[in-house]
Amino acid sequence: MKKILIFAEQGFTIVALMMFSGAVLNVILSGGAGQQSLVEYDSSLIRIVFFFIYAVTFLLLVLRWKKTLYFLILSKDVWLYSLIILSAVSITWSFAPATTLKNSFTLISSSLFGVYFASRYSLKQQLHLLALNFGIIIILSFVFAVALPKYGIQTDIGSPKLRGVFMHKNGLGSRMVTSSIVFFILGYQTQRRSWIFWVGFSLSVLLLLLSTSTSSLINLLILILAFFAFQIWRWSYLVMVPTIIMMATIIQTFYFWFSNNSDLLFTSLGKDATLTGRTEIWPLVIDRIWKHPWLGYGYGGFWQGWDGESAYIWRIVGWVPSHPHNGYLALCLDLGLLGLGLFLLGYWRSYLQGFASMRRSKTALDIWPLIHMTYIALASTTESSLLESNSLNWMLYVAASLSVRMTHEIKVKS
Repeated sequence: MKKILIFAEQGFTIVALMMFSGAVLNVILSGGAGQQSLVEYDSSLIRIVFFFIYAVTFLLLVLRWKKTLYFLILSKDVWLYSLIILSAVSITWSFAPATTLKNSFTLISSSLFGVYFASRYSLKQQLHLLALNFGIIIILSFVFAVALPKYGIQTDIGSPKLRGVFMHKNGLGSRMVTSSIVFFILGYQTQRRSWIFWVGFSLSVLLLLLSTSTSSLINLLILILAFFAFQIWRWSYLVMVPTIIMMATIIQTFYFWFSNNSDLLFTSLGKDATLTGRTEIWPLVIDRIWKHPWLGYGYGGFWQGWDGESAYIWRIVGWVPSHPHNGYLALCLDLGLLGLGLFLLGYWRSYLQGFASMRRSKTALDIWPLIHMTYIALASTTESSLLESNSLNWMLYVAASLSVRMTHEIKVKS
């Protein structure tokens, strides 16, 4: 009976990870519509499934209330808790209170799943569950592309592009970055039957390339380099310090070269320097931020179409973005500089504790939280991937941050 319950719980976790990944249901319910189609579809099934996930998550946390309470207290992630509470409190000044109420509820609920994921499973178990989740997504993406091209191929952005089980090709690209890193770490760490993980890594990279998501490909290359660079932190100080100085010099040199040759680099990648219009809206967003700099417009209160503050930006740019394509700017719009400050303080503390924990360990698994936090920082420069409810990136950030803090506190006490 106990094995059946464990299997059922792991099955629930996989279903939840699939939903947070944004796979399958959205593209099917939309009838295979593309991003440019702006088709309205009945998403009640998605809401029902998420409500089921929230309810089961809450029940599982309550059933293990002693472990949950111990985990939350020991991790002491005050900045993260404060940021989530601020999003809920922002209903008092929100420009769209109903949206803020709904979004803050889903943010708290998806954050609770991050708490459950980190407190219930070890880092090794987390990565194996993620690998199983992405394995299913990879198989279904190929099936959709070959057998159901109406859903698996995106045709509304010029030449057809592979999107698999996602609404947009960039959704496939971003998820395959996380998938590639998960399989890479497991393949690097595992001794027996590691070929399974390397096959998963290869297929993830293949799907990423077929999605033609350039930013995701660049992020993946940076993360793989970061994986090996982070291990320098485990070396003796006599070797580590000169190596870090040399790497910092190389990075600074590349930065100066990039500053002077960015147009040439973007052209060679088939992109323009405005990142397909993203950078053009950033000054307009910053202008709106300074109208309400400290507390913002409330969580989800800015992008309300032609009836909200977003109309100012829509009129000027001539298209209808639903977010600023930058996580830091999105956070400032929602919760102002106070919200951004809370996030950065919590992020920086978790990042430093991640390095401290990694230095005391010898496994590749302990690098995972640092890798994901690095990915969050990278992805947020071109996408609004911070403080996003029902998002795999945010849920995993909560789990990674709490796992790092928990590991750090346990090692300090021991």
